[in-house]
Amino acid sequence: MTGNKEVITGSDFKRMVTGAYSEFLLDYEQINALPGAGSLPGTHVLHTMGAAVMPLAESKDGSIGGLARRVSAAAVFGARGNAGVVLAQLFRGLGKGLSGKYNATSSEFGKAFQYGILYAQRIIPENMERPIITVAKAVAKGAYHAVRANMPITEILEKAIEAGQESMEGMEADAGARIMFTFLRGCLRGLDGNFVSPAVSLSLGLESRQPGLPDPREDLVRPYCVRFAIKNAKINMKELEKSFKDFSSFVLTERQGDRVLVHLHTDHPGEVIEHAVGWGPLKEVHVTNMSEGHALTMHGALSAVAVLAVAGNKIQARELQENGVQLIVRGSEEEGPSVAELVSAAHSDLAASYVMVAWHRDFWLAYRQAKRLLGNRVELVLLESKAQQAEALKAFNPKHSAAENAKAMLAAAKTN
Repeated sequence: MTGNKEVITGSDFKRMVTGAYSEFLLDYEQINALPGAGSLPGTHVLHTMGAAVMPLAESKDGSIGGLARRVSAAAVFGARGNAGVVLAQLFRGLGKGLSGKYNATSSEFGKAFQYGILYAQRIIPENMERPIITVAKAVAKGAYHAVRANMPITEILEKAIEAGQESMEGMEADAGARIMFTFLRGCLRGLDGNFVSPAVSLSLGLESRQPGLPDPREDLVRPYCVRFAIKNAKINMKELEKSFKDFSSFVLTERQGDRVLVHLHTDHPGEVIEHAVGWGPLKEVHVTNMSEGHALTMHGALSAVAVLAVAGNKIQARELQENGVQLIVRGSEEEGPSVAELVSAAHSDLAASYVMVAWHRDFWLAYRQAKRLLGNRVELVLLESKAQQAEALKAFNPKHSAAENAKAMLAAAKTN
């Protein structure tokens, strides 16, 4: 043991995440050009990192555990594409490992990092040993030995990178492996304060972003579902909904006797509650972190079961509606739907249960993540083409359960 007394603070964690985002800004186009990890994996991880970095811009929480939890929720909820979902799981593991800590020792942070690698490794369902899994295992092993030796966190990351590079010797370049190295290198440069890139600067503000680069504000997610009742029979419903627009991405209000039921999605539940107090006494306040597993509560659902699908433009959306799809989420092969869009759509109270249909393999992990979060009231129909999706939609029957429909739709898609 070296007697290392290093302490990693919330500010260090902010620099680390910003450094990782910066590195992906520089590298995402090169990642897109590599084989493996699906279509445009660099773009998908960049959007996922954009969602992850946004909570850091305004957070007043100085604890490493609190910041890691916020970043984890945003990354898991904002994940796009298979590559983005894998990266988000790394943040989820970090958040779990750092939970409840104001600061962390190198050893504690190193163990949390190993936890993140394990989460990322587990999210890939196929049995095939992919390069990203080979690298992840090697990185975890390298980090383990460095943690055991009580090295500073920068040296832990260096050892992890070295171990991963050794595992890839003689193998062809792969997008999944490159994503892992880009993330580690960005974290290291962020902690050292040596990264130089056109990234968003959390100290200077979002406006420091250079023109032409992706704007992380477009990837802002609102992972908290807030429901409450306001006891005030005189509320003007239009004015009430309008007043919540600045806090939320989705607002639903319903008058019930002398009360108004409010359902919205936000990234600042505390601000929503503080604002709502001005409209009258609050009752039955419920806050749900939608980035964690939760029961999808039915609240005045209009139908028993509904179909959700993805459309890249208005023409595709119209075609889906004509084929009986009730919920449409934006997304394409180049920019797949985020987990947030899938989960938020299911929270719309349209139906008691949902069948989510995917027409591209790059959507599969995002769909699976949505089901992990929403539970048994969501069934998946994972397909590989729009032609298969068209056949599947013909088999949908609103009189059957979501599970019965999913089974029939999969069979129809595979046999036609």
